[in-house]
Amino acid sequence: MNSAVEVRDLVVHRGANRVLNGLTCAIEAGSVTGLLGPSGSGKTTLLRSIVGVQKIRSGEVRVFGEPAGSPPLRRRIGYLTQAPSVYADLTVRENARYFASLFGVSSGEADRSVSDVGLASAAGQLVGTLSGGQRARASLACAMVSHPDLLVLDEPTVGQDPVLRNELWDQFRGLAAAGTTIIVSSHVMDEAGRCDRLLLIRAGDLIADDTPAAVRTAAGTDDLDEAFLRLVLAREEQKVA
Repeated sequence: MNSAVEVRDLVVHRGANRVLNGLTCAIEAGSVTGLLGPSGSGKTTLLRSIVGVQKIRSGEVRVFGEPAGSPPLRRRIGYLTQAPSVYADLTVRENARYFASLFGVSSGEADRSVSDVGLASAAGQLVGTLSGGQRARASLACAMVSHPDLLVLDEPTVGQDPVLRNELWDQFRGLAAAGTTIIVSSHVMDEAGRCDRLLLIRAGDLIADDTPAAVRTAAGTDDLDEAFLRLVLAREEQKVA
């Protein structure tokens, strides 16, 4: 496998609590990888570790062969955080063009990113006046504007209507087909089937790392919600034994 991201024995603590328990995985270049699990399972912590903004206790994270957070990676990674990271006193268009300028990208490309996330009609609107879902899309436009090699998306479809969610996933698939590696976190299991590979996390442990089809087969069910529950129960039984 041509890995874009390699995580080895990653341990992260937050205060006295261990958030990730020696997690190891690899993410294939040009794939869409779904990072799934309940709130508080460690998804955001893993994403922050990959981007290079998370303090780790031990282990290693490498992105395109470089240590996570290395200066050469800054132009190669787009990161969408859970909380919209755009300027409320600028318009959607101004935000996208500002972030584009940081990467030497044209204003035309910035405008195209705004259109790609379904905000063309709101391009001239101040971000501070947008709905929560629209702000999230404005942030996504800014994360995508530099055409990054790795796009890290922390729950990008929360608060979006079903039609727009479908359009965004079509966009993600198109980016992956063009060579972008995409990591998408979610706690919505019906999005799992859209991914090439799944990382299922619970309480800081990786309980599955496989294709959606293989996860269904391993759990003995076609329902991914049920598959997740069965895998969790199996892991708990192993710990007791």
